[in-house]
Amino acid sequence: MKETKSQTLPNEIHLNANRKVKDRLFRLIFGGKDERSKTWLLSLYNALNNTEHTNINDIEITTIENAVFITMKNDLSFLIDSEIHLYEHQSSVNPNMPLRGLHYFSQLYQVWVARQKTDLFGETIVKIPNPHYVVFYNGSKKQDDIKKFRLSDMFIKEDKSLEFEWTATAVNVNFGHNKLLQKKCKPLYDYSVFIAKVREGISNNLSLEQAVKAAVDYAINQNLLDGFFREHKAEVTAVSLTEFDQELYDNCRREEGKQEGIEEKAVEDAVLLIKKYNATPETAAEEMKAPLDKVLEALNK
Repeated sequence: MKETKSQTLPNEIHLNANRKVKDRLFRLIFGGKDERSKTWLLSLYNALNNTEHTNINDIEITTIENAVFITMKNDLSFLIDSEIHLYEHQSSVNPNMPLRGLHYFSQLYQVWVARQKTDLFGETIVKIPNPHYVVFYNGSKKQDDIKKFRLSDMFIKEDKSLEFEWTATAVNVNFGHNKLLQKKCKPLYDYSVFIAKVREGISNNLSLEQAVKAAVDYAINQNLLDGFFREHKAEVTAVSLTEFDQELYDNCRREEGKQEGIEEKAVEDAVLLIKKYNATPETAAEEMKAPLDKVLEALNK
Protein backbone atom coordinates (compact mmCIF):
# COMPACT_ATOMS: atom_id res chain seq x y z
CA MET A 1 0.00 0.00 0.00
CA LYS A 2 1.42 3.39 -1.03
CA GLU A 3 2.12 5.95 1.63
CA THR A 4 0.26 9.20 1.00
CA LYS A 5 1.91 12.59 1.09
CA SER A 6 1.87 14.18 4.51
CA GLN A 7 0.07 17.50 4.87
CA THR A 8 3.14 19.24 6.24
CA LEU A 9 2.96 22.97 6.77
CA PRO A 10 5.78 25.01 5.16
CA ASN A 11 7.34 25.96 8.49
CA GLU A 12 7.30 22.33 9.59
CA ILE A 13 9.23 20.97 6.63
CA HIS A 14 12.55 19.56 7.73
CA LEU A 15 15.59 18.43 5.81
CA ASN A 16 15.75 14.67 5.96
CA ALA A 17 19.34 14.48 4.80
CA ASN A 18 22.54 15.40 6.57
CA ARG A 19 22.62 19.18 6.96
CA LYS A 20 26.35 19.14 6.16
CA VAL A 21 25.52 18.07 2.60
CA LYS A 22 25.67 21.31 0.60
CA ASP A 23 26.43 20.17 -2.93
CA ARG A 24 23.57 19.60 -5.30
CA LEU A 25 23.43 16.56 -7.53
CA PHE A 26 24.22 18.60 -10.63
CA ARG A 27 27.55 19.72 -9.21
CA LEU A 28 28.23 16.28 -7.78
CA ILE A 29 28.09 15.00 -11.37
CA PHE A 30 29.63 17.87 -13.35
CA GLY A 31 31.82 19.51 -10.70
CA GLY A 32 35.09 18.28 -12.20
CA LYS A 33 36.36 16.77 -8.95
CA ASP A 34 37.87 13.75 -10.70
CA GLU A 35 38.70 12.67 -14.24
CA ARG A 36 35.29 11.14 -14.92
CA SER A 37 33.48 14.24 -13.67
CA LYS A 38 35.74 16.43 -15.79
CA THR A 39 34.93 14.24 -18.80
CA TRP A 40 31.21 14.79 -18.19
CA LEU A 41 31.75 18.53 -17.76
CA LEU A 42 33.69 18.67 -21.02
CA SER A 43 30.86 16.77 -22.72
CA LEU A 44 28.36 19.31 -21.40
CA TYR A 45 30.53 22.21 -22.56
CA ASN A 46 30.94 20.69 -26.03
CA ALA A 47 27.20 20.09 -26.35
CA LEU A 48 26.38 23.67 -25.40
CA ASN A 49 29.02 25.27 -27.61
CA ASN A 50 29.16 22.86 -30.57
CA THR A 51 32.83 22.17 -29.92
CA GLU A 52 34.79 18.92 -29.94
CA HIS A 53 37.34 19.15 -27.13
CA THR A 54 38.64 15.75 -26.04
CA ASN A 55 41.37 16.65 -23.55
CA ILE A 56 39.99 17.13 -20.04
CA ASN A 57 43.13 19.07 -19.18
CA ASP A 58 41.78 21.87 -21.38
CA ILE A 59 39.48 22.64 -18.43
CA GLU A 60 40.69 24.50 -15.36
CA ILE A 61 38.20 24.50 -12.49
CA THR A 62 37.88 27.98 -10.93
CA THR A 63 34.86 27.43 -8.66
CA ILE A 64 34.79 29.72 -5.62
CA GLU A 65 33.97 27.66 -2.55
CA ASN A 66 31.52 29.06 0.00
CA ALA A 67 30.63 32.19 -1.96
CA VAL A 68 28.91 34.39 0.59
CA PHE A 69 25.92 35.32 -1.58
CA ILE A 70 24.98 31.76 -2.56
CA THR A 71 23.17 29.72 0.09
CA MET A 72 24.00 26.32 -1.39
CA LYS A 73 27.14 25.40 -3.29
CA ASN A 74 25.31 24.87 -6.55
CA ASP A 75 27.71 26.82 -8.74
CA LEU A 76 30.57 25.70 -10.96
CA SER A 77 33.06 27.81 -12.85
CA PHE A 78 35.93 26.88 -15.16
CA LEU A 79 38.35 28.25 -17.73
CA ILE A 80 38.66 26.91 -21.26
CA ASP A 81 39.76 28.51 -24.55
CA SER A 82 40.46 31.86 -22.85
CA GLU A 83 36.85 31.95 -21.72
CA ILE A 84 35.49 31.74 -18.19
CA HIS A 85 32.20 29.89 -17.73
CA LEU A 86 29.83 29.94 -14.79
CA TYR A 87 27.32 27.10 -14.62
CA GLU A 88 24.56 27.28 -12.04
CA HIS A 89 21.83 24.80 -11.28
CA GLN A 90 18.44 26.08 -10.09
CA SER A 91 15.03 24.55 -9.46
CA SER A 92 13.50 28.01 -9.86
CA VAL A 93 14.20 30.68 -12.45
CA ASN A 94 14.13 34.33 -11.42
CA PRO A 95 14.99 37.59 -13.19
CA ASN A 96 17.71 38.49 -10.67
CA MET A 97 20.17 35.92 -12.02
CA PRO A 98 22.22 38.45 -14.05
CA LEU A 99 23.07 40.40 -10.90
CA ARG A 100 24.02 37.20 -9.05
CA GLY A 101 26.27 36.26 -11.94
CA LEU A 102 27.84 39.72 -12.02
CA HIS A 103 28.69 39.41 -8.30
CA TYR A 104 30.26 36.01 -8.86
CA PHE A 105 32.24 37.02 -11.93
CA SER A 106 33.66 40.06 -10.13
CA GLN A 107 35.24 37.66 -7.65
CA LEU A 108 36.49 35.37 -10.41
CA TYR A 109 38.11 38.31 -12.19
CA GLN A 110 39.75 39.49 -8.97
CA VAL A 111 41.37 36.07 -8.64
CA TRP A 112 42.37 36.10 -12.32
CA VAL A 113 44.02 39.54 -12.12
CA ALA A 114 45.88 38.61 -8.93
CA ARG A 115 47.22 35.39 -10.50
CA GLN A 116 48.38 37.22 -13.61
CA LYS A 117 50.07 39.86 -11.46
CA THR A 118 48.77 42.57 -13.73
CA ASP A 119 48.38 46.26 -12.93
CA LEU A 120 44.87 47.59 -13.41
CA PHE A 121 46.17 51.14 -12.94
CA GLY A 122 48.76 50.91 -15.70
CA GLU A 123 48.58 52.27 -19.23
CA THR A 124 48.45 48.82 -20.85
CA ILE A 125 45.03 47.22 -21.29
CA VAL A 126 44.57 44.07 -19.21
CA LYS A 127 43.07 41.23 -21.24
CA ILE A 128 40.60 39.02 -19.37
CA PRO A 129 38.74 35.80 -20.29
CA ASN A 130 35.37 36.22 -22.01
CA PRO A 131 32.48 35.54 -19.60
CA HIS A 132 29.68 33.03 -20.20
CA TYR A 133 26.91 32.48 -17.66
CA VAL A 134 24.48 29.56 -17.97
CA VAL A 135 21.79 28.52 -15.49
CA PHE A 136 20.53 24.95 -15.82
CA TYR A 137 16.89 24.82 -14.77
CA ASN A 138 15.18 21.61 -13.67
CA GLY A 139 12.24 22.94 -11.65
CA SER A 140 8.69 21.65 -11.85
CA LYS A 141 7.18 24.84 -13.30
CA LYS A 142 6.84 25.21 -17.06
CA GLN A 143 9.71 27.10 -18.68
CA ASP A 144 10.97 27.65 -22.22
CA ASP A 145 13.88 25.54 -23.44
CA ILE A 146 16.08 28.66 -23.56
CA LYS A 147 15.42 32.00 -21.88
CA LYS A 148 17.67 35.07 -21.67
CA PHE A 149 17.73 37.28 -18.59
CA ARG A 150 19.46 40.66 -18.91
CA LEU A 151 20.85 42.97 -16.27
CA SER A 152 19.35 45.99 -18.05
CA ASP A 153 15.86 44.63 -17.31
CA MET A 154 16.64 45.26 -13.64
CA PHE A 155 17.56 48.93 -14.07
CA ILE A 156 15.20 51.39 -12.39
CA LYS A 157 15.32 53.63 -15.45
CA GLU A 158 15.18 52.16 -18.95
CA ASP A 159 18.64 52.13 -20.50
CA LYS A 160 18.53 52.65 -24.25
CA SER A 161 22.28 53.13 -24.59
CA LEU A 162 23.00 49.36 -24.39
CA GLU A 163 26.34 50.29 -22.84
CA PHE A 164 25.92 48.18 -19.71
CA GLU A 165 24.75 44.60 -20.00
CA TRP A 166 25.16 41.23 -18.33
CA THR A 167 23.24 38.18 -19.47
CA ALA A 168 22.20 34.94 -17.84
CA THR A 169 21.03 32.17 -20.16
CA ALA A 170 18.58 29.75 -18.55
CA VAL A 171 18.62 26.28 -20.12
CA ASN A 172 15.76 23.92 -19.30
CA VAL A 173 17.28 20.48 -18.64
CA ASN A 174 14.10 18.72 -17.60
CA PHE A 175 13.41 15.44 -19.39
CA GLY A 176 11.86 16.15 -22.81
CA HIS A 177 13.36 19.63 -23.11
CA ASN A 178 16.37 20.60 -25.22
CA LYS A 179 16.41 17.12 -26.72
CA LEU A 180 19.32 17.83 -29.08
CA LEU A 181 21.45 19.09 -26.19
CA GLN A 182 20.68 15.98 -24.13
CA LYS A 183 21.36 13.77 -27.14
CA LYS A 184 24.81 15.36 -27.50
CA CYS A 185 25.53 15.02 -23.76
CA LYS A 186 24.51 11.62 -22.37
CA PRO A 187 25.48 12.53 -18.76
CA LEU A 188 22.97 15.39 -18.92
CA TYR A 189 20.34 13.03 -20.33
CA ASP A 190 20.95 10.51 -17.54
CA TYR A 191 20.71 13.27 -14.96
CA SER A 192 17.38 14.49 -16.40
CA VAL A 193 16.01 10.93 -16.37
CA PHE A 194 16.85 10.53 -12.70
CA ILE A 195 15.23 13.85 -11.76
CA ALA A 196 12.12 12.89 -13.76
CA LYS A 197 11.94 9.57 -11.90
CA VAL A 198 12.03 11.30 -8.52
CA ARG A 199 9.20 13.63 -9.54
CA GLU A 200 7.25 10.73 -11.00
CA GLY A 201 7.41 8.95 -7.65
CA ILE A 202 6.26 12.07 -5.79
CA SER A 203 3.36 12.56 -8.20
CA ASN A 204 2.36 8.92 -7.55
CA ASN A 205 1.98 9.76 -3.85
CA LEU A 206 5.24 8.20 -2.70
CA SER A 207 6.94 9.94 0.18
CA LEU A 208 10.05 11.92 -0.70
CA GLU A 209 12.28 9.20 0.77
CA GLN A 210 10.47 6.47 -1.20
CA ALA A 211 10.57 8.47 -4.44
CA VAL A 212 14.31 9.13 -4.15
CA LYS A 213 15.06 5.51 -3.25
CA ALA A 214 13.00 4.24 -6.20
CA ALA A 215 14.74 6.66 -8.57
CA VAL A 216 18.19 5.68 -7.31
CA ASP A 217 17.36 1.98 -7.71
CA TYR A 218 16.12 2.67 -11.26
CA ALA A 219 19.31 4.59 -12.08
CA ILE A 220 21.42 1.72 -10.78
CA ASN A 221 19.47 -0.91 -12.73
CA GLN A 222 19.70 1.16 -15.92
CA ASN A 223 23.39 1.88 -15.31
CA LEU A 224 22.81 5.62 -15.66
CA LEU A 225 26.04 7.63 -15.58
CA ASP A 226 28.06 4.43 -16.00
CA GLY A 227 27.66 3.14 -12.47
CA PHE A 228 27.88 6.51 -10.71
CA PHE A 229 24.60 5.97 -8.85
CA ARG A 230 25.72 2.56 -7.63
CA GLU A 231 29.11 3.82 -6.49
CA HIS A 232 27.73 6.91 -4.73
CA LYS A 233 24.31 5.63 -3.67
CA ALA A 234 24.38 7.02 -0.12
CA GLU A 235 25.70 10.44 -1.16
CA VAL A 236 23.29 10.76 -4.09
CA THR A 237 20.38 9.83 -1.84
CA ALA A 238 21.37 12.38 0.83
CA VAL A 239 21.92 15.14 -1.73
CA SER A 240 18.63 14.39 -3.51
CA LEU A 241 16.63 14.38 -0.28
CA THR A 242 18.09 17.73 0.69
CA GLU A 243 17.58 19.23 -2.76
CA PHE A 244 13.99 18.12 -3.25
CA ASP A 245 13.04 18.96 0.33
CA GLN A 246 14.43 22.46 -0.18
CA GLU A 247 12.55 22.80 -3.47
CA LEU A 248 9.31 21.70 -1.78
CA TYR A 249 9.91 24.19 1.03
CA ASP A 250 10.57 27.05 -1.40
CA ASN A 251 7.48 26.22 -3.44
CA CYS A 252 5.34 26.08 -0.31
CA ARG A 253 6.67 29.42 0.85
CA ARG A 254 5.84 30.98 -2.53
CA GLU A 255 2.35 29.50 -2.42
CA GLU A 256 1.93 30.70 1.14
CA GLY A 257 2.91 34.21 0.02
CA LYS A 258 0.31 34.09 -2.77
CA GLN A 259 -2.41 33.07 -0.32
CA GLU A 260 -1.40 35.86 2.06
CA GLY A 261 -1.66 38.35 -0.81
CA ILE A 262 -5.13 37.08 -1.76
CA GLU A 263 -6.31 37.34 1.83
CA GLU A 264 -4.87 40.83 2.23
CA LYS A 265 -6.69 42.00 -0.91
CA ALA A 266 -9.96 40.47 0.34
CA VAL A 267 -9.62 42.32 3.66
CA GLU A 268 -8.94 45.62 1.84
CA ASP A 269 -12.02 45.12 -0.36
CA ALA A 270 -14.15 44.30 2.68
CA VAL A 271 -13.05 47.48 4.47
CA LEU A 272 -13.81 49.50 1.33
CA LEU A 273 -17.27 47.95 1.18
CA ILE A 274 -17.91 48.93 4.80
CA LYS A 275 -16.71 52.50 4.40
CA LYS A 276 -18.25 53.21 1.03
CA TYR A 277 -21.58 51.39 1.31
CA ASN A 278 -22.04 51.17 5.11
CA ALA A 279 -22.05 47.38 5.02
CA THR A 280 -21.72 45.56 8.32
CA PRO A 281 -18.33 43.93 8.98
CA GLU A 282 -19.99 40.50 8.96
CA THR A 283 -21.63 41.10 5.58
CA ALA A 284 -18.51 42.58 4.03
CA ALA A 285 -16.31 39.76 5.28
CA GLU A 286 -18.70 37.14 3.94
CA GLU A 287 -19.10 38.92 0.60
CA MET A 288 -15.35 39.28 0.05
CA LYS A 289 -14.47 35.90 1.58
CA ALA A 290 -12.18 37.61 4.11
CA PRO A 291 -11.57 36.52 7.73
CA LEU A 292 -13.85 38.59 9.99
CA ASP A 293 -11.18 39.06 12.65
CA LYS A 294 -8.76 40.47 10.05
CA VAL A 295 -11.46 42.84 8.76
CA LEU A 296 -12.20 44.10 12.27
CA GLU A 297 -8.48 44.51 12.94
CA ALA A 298 -8.07 46.56 9.74
CA LEU A 299 -11.01 48.75 10.71
CA ASN A 300 -9.51 49.47 14.12
CA LYS A 301 -6.25 50.52 12.50
